Amino acid sequence: MYMMRRYLFVVLATALTAQLSAQTHEALKWASHIDLSGVDGRIDHFSVDVIGKRLFMSALGNRTLEVLDIASGKRLRTIGNLAEPQGVYYDPSSNRIFVASMRDGTAKIFDGSTYAHVATVSFAGNADNVRYDVRHQRIVVGFGNGALGFLDVSGKKTGEIALDAHPESFQIEKVGTRAFVNVPNSKEIQVADLSTNKLVGKWPVTSALRNFPMALDEARHRLFTGCRTPAQVVVLDMDTGAVKASLDTVGDTDDLFYDPETHRIYVIGGEGFVDVFDQRDADHYTRASRYPTAPGARTGLFVPALKKLFVAVPHRGDQRAQILVFDTH
Repeated sequence: MYMMRRYLFVVLATALTAQLSAQTHEALKWASHIDLSGVDGRIDHFSVDVIGKRLFMSALGNRTLEVLDIASGKRLRTIGNLAEPQGVYYDPSSNRIFVASMRDGTAKIFDGSTYAHVATVSFAGNADNVRYDVRHQRIVVGFGNGALGFLDVSGKKTGEIALDAHPESFQIEKVGTRAFVNVPNSKEIQVADLSTNKLVGKWPVTSALRNFPMALDEARHRLFTGCRTPAQVVVLDMDTGAVKASLDTVGDTDDLFYDPETHRIYVIGGEGFVDVFDQRDADHYTRASRYPTAPGARTGLFVPALKKLFVAVPHRGDQRAQILVFDTH
């Protein structure tokens, strides 16, 4: 009887391991890495040149912007002397790179071919995330004690929207005119209308705090905000701000992404994992897999056009700075 029970246990364990392995393989597969020798300190956000297959990475602690070739896995250029860069956006229409820095509150603009410095725009401190407003063809920068600032591609300021506290990640809907902004110090998501440049809503986020990353599922009218206390992804209705679900997830997240093709959420956490959730419908989600990365690896970029997820690993002791490259399926 003992041998039979042990046999059944082994069979079940083997089957479960195979099932989890298959799920992990289906959701995320390690493909390669990009070495970041000489890059020290915290790594922040990314942008991509899909056609040129270049990755732009803000190395905040290193005070540099790293330009990387995705195809070869090699570094193309290091742009130095930046004041702790956080957000970066590559604009393919103008072939310019916009880099926002925390320490001096500037957004610096570089030529996308020569990497020459083109212009510097000053904001009222702590320039952070950078996005592109397609409808109005302008760059949007979150900055200071609470504002979204607008630039044209030459760097000319064209206006701003006041917020109640410093903005973290914000997302701009493609089919409408709204921007959704994580404002963790106010325990809110604040909603701005980019056509009128006015704040039109404030949604409390109190079931979990420190809401930093964000993603949208516009087809199902859902907003995903990543919180750190406790570690959860909170799912809200994009029209009303009502909380529809909460998902326990990896700790210390600073980037999360939604793939509308596979209906998956990728959550990158500094605890050392990427969590992958399958969306069954607008309000129901299941964890597909948890993939190990490295301590402190909490930022990255999902590029749907390339079907790749990039995860930044910072240098810590014997842990080398690198970017992990995953294929998504």
